[in-house]
Amino acid sequence: MKLQNWIESHWYADNPGPLKRLLPLENYYCKQVEKRHQAYAEGKKPSYRAPVPVIVVGNISVGGSGKSPVVASLARYLQRQGYQPGIISRGYGSKARSYPFRVEKDSNPKEAGDEPLMLARQTNLPVAIDPKRPRAAQLLIDEGCDLLIADDGLQHLALQRDIELVIIDGARGLGNGHCLPVGPLREPPQRLNTVDWVLCQGELQHPLEVEPVFYHLEQTGWRRGDGLWQSASPFDPNQRVHALAGIGNPQRFFDQLSEQGLQVIPHPLPDHAPMNAQTLDLPGNDPVIITAKDAVKLGPWLHQRHWVVEVEAKLPDDFLKALSQKLNSTL
Repeated sequence: MKLQNWIESHWYADNPGPLKRLLPLENYYCKQVEKRHQAYAEGKKPSYRAPVPVIVVGNISVGGSGKSPVVASLARYLQRQGYQPGIISRGYGSKARSYPFRVEKDSNPKEAGDEPLMLARQTNLPVAIDPKRPRAAQLLIDEGCDLLIADDGLQHLALQRDIELVIIDGARGLGNGHCLPVGPLREPPQRLNTVDWVLCQGELQHPLEVEPVFYHLEQTGWRRGDGLWQSASPFDPNQRVHALAGIGNPQRFFDQLSEQGLQVIPHPLPDHAPMNAQTLDLPGNDPVIITAKDAVKLGPWLHQRHWVVEVEAKLPDDFLKALSQKLNSTL
């Protein structure tokens, strides 16, 4: 964790500092990324064209940027437009008995992965995972899905797509602007010029070369560990709370709670970190607040001390209308 924090402190600084020594490795990495794109573009590597529209929601940086809430909101919106959408994912960290794996609302999180299981529960839509995404796509098409949304997978070029959306965390942006290992980028910043939309969560701290679509996460309710649900915050101002988050940018979660007047004791964990009862063994009797993603793994150990914050991505109407028009043009 200390090494990860040290690396990220330079990834998300104005310049890479001592990581500049790795510039030759970055140059090599970028050349390999370019060769890979060319191989797929020239047909030297096979790719699968699904018989239904495919929307990829991804990012060009390492770690989470808030893709899953956007996937859930898009899926619900497109369902209201008359589509029968399905969600596919690699299923990072999953250990399914076989693939493709159909994720059900009561699936074991160790088999399904935390984000796919969360999406299955939040949307009540078909979700399938497979490291080879075309197989997950075919499974859902066979079930009758007429539109697929890929949670992550921008770099998974073995699956062709009709629309590409890139999610940017406004607080982090593109970091120092360098690719791995000097910076956090999986692809050079110029990749943003080739996607259909760049969606930015929150205020953008550093300008981009493209004009993003801004959206925000809205709290939709609080769920206590014993199942009690309420729409308003259960806490008085200045309430001291433990905040636990194993997501891409835990600090954003902590800041959102602090902005509500809570005295936050932060407990950041790596994205997709394994969790168990000991994870919740925090000192004192102060309430413990966790994310919906982490609640998937911690479900068996939640009780009245624990609260889950449910959020929804609020996407602009103009963007949703433009997306629908582009989808119609692909049919």
